[in-house]
Amino acid sequence: MLSRGRCFPAASRIRPLVRAFCDVPPSLQDAAAGVPSSQDHTEKVDDVKARPDELDIAIVGGGMVGLAVASNMPLTKHLRVGIIDSNPALKSRNYLKKDGVPDSRVSTITPATISFFRDIGAWDHVQQQRHAFFGKMQVWDYTGLGYTRYSARDVGKEYLGCVVENKVLCNSLLLRLQEENGDIEKMIYPTRLISLALPSKSRQAPTREAISSGYPPEELNRSNLVKLELSDGQTLYSKLVVGADGSKSNVRQTAGIKTTGWNYPQSAIICTVEHITENDCAWQRFLPSGPIALLPIGDNYSNIVWTMSPEESLRHKSMSPEDFVKSVNNALDFGYGPHPHSGSLDYYMEKLFSDIGSTAASTKECFEVPPKAIGVVCERMAFPLSLKHSHDYISKRLALVGDAAHTVHPLAGQGVNLGFGDAAALAKVIAEGVSVGADFGDISLLKRYENDRKAANVAMAALLDGFQKMYSVDFGPLNVLRAAAFHGAQYISPLKKNIISYAMGDAKWPLYHGNHIIYQFERNGAIGIIAKPV
Repeated sequence: MLSRGRCFPAASRIRPLVRAFCDVPPSLQDAAAGVPSSQDHTEKVDDVKARPDELDIAIVGGGMVGLAVASNMPLTKHLRVGIIDSNPALKSRNYLKKDGVPDSRVSTITPATISFFRDIGAWDHVQQQRHAFFGKMQVWDYTGLGYTRYSARDVGKEYLGCVVENKVLCNSLLLRLQEENGDIEKMIYPTRLISLALPSKSRQAPTREAISSGYPPEELNRSNLVKLELSDGQTLYSKLVVGADGSKSNVRQTAGIKTTGWNYPQSAIICTVEHITENDCAWQRFLPSGPIALLPIGDNYSNIVWTMSPEESLRHKSMSPEDFVKSVNNALDFGYGPHPHSGSLDYYMEKLFSDIGSTAASTKECFEVPPKAIGVVCERMAFPLSLKHSHDYISKRLALVGDAAHTVHPLAGQGVNLGFGDAAALAKVIAEGVSVGADFGDISLLKRYENDRKAANVAMAALLDGFQKMYSVDFGPLNVLRAAAFHGAQYISPLKKNIISYAMGDAKWPLYHGNHIIYQFERNGAIGIIAKPV
């Protein structure tokens, strides 16, 4: 339920880049991809002023990742940034109360993501609202052949991750934007994108001769901009469009960017349940139809993410609250199979691997039964699951981030963390381009963002797809192999620590060490990865 994007160490370097750019002479600032030199967001190009309907960066989608891009955008006081989204929640400007029932839509964010939020100044706002750290995690399957426990103490940390409601993350980013920019109403366009027209590769800006012969002066600016038609009748022009509009991205489809992927024969049910006592551990059990996760969300509440067949999801969504709670407790206890028990194999494995590195603290921890749910306290929601990956993350004056570029199976809660990694990487590339006066919408500059993120995202997608397939088959020899994997992760301390570090965002892809690059390949509709020496 943890994840990591490779770019977070780079994200911490964005602030120095911004400070460095602020020391650039005004003449260079004005030349930096059309950055305005005054607070009224106007600029001059050959004595032609930028019009109010012209933006430097148009972000389509005001969800968590889109807002993270805006909040992390360098020099937002100098760049004209617009967020296009009709969601009324973007009007929120106050802290959300902690004493209400938690929303069913939550994210498990990693320490790497938390560091990212700290870097952009949004984490202080999260801390004023509901969130729940957890320092322990237990994973097992229905066969009872093995289990694995993880602890933050294994790697000398205080926590493994934090569960936060999606609306809290969005609200915290909005509050940070308001701090940075004052009145952000001018940034938000409460409407929908109808269409966009990308500049043609062959299209050139009009020459001075053309202008002197009567060519409309404003075309000098707009000939190389993206044109956005909005549902309220407005037309905007932007130097860069960021598609952060989800898995069914209108931006991606309009730009003609193709995807590879497939639908899983599964749906996920999410909801919030209540306990008698507070839950401080993340639990995940693999069942024949898919995993069920119980995630602490604060006080006596936990979030349920339960993967099952579409037919079963409809049945569980419509059953009575009492029957649903019984089904949840059954799935997390004796249902489908026995509890794992320590045996002679565990004893010998512990002895065998005790001398390999320092022993992880959780190695000697016994299996525990998750806390019982006593009630379901919010609406149950169901949604289909799929894997999707865009062939390209960029085009001229366009970049995709988050689910618009990639969607993964939710069995490890990786998706939003990958999206925040995209936001950090894209902002870093833009900051670097602005600092040297480059055109940040140029495809050669945006290619750096794509190269940085694609390998990490494909690697994670392939890993999660492999887990999904491995745990979707009830077959004797495969069950034994899964049990061996559980035992290995439990008793081989270096492996356990490596898994934790990767999941927390402190290490790279765990199966490849040293100077290797992960490459993507697609064959017969499948996404794969290979590693080659640099």
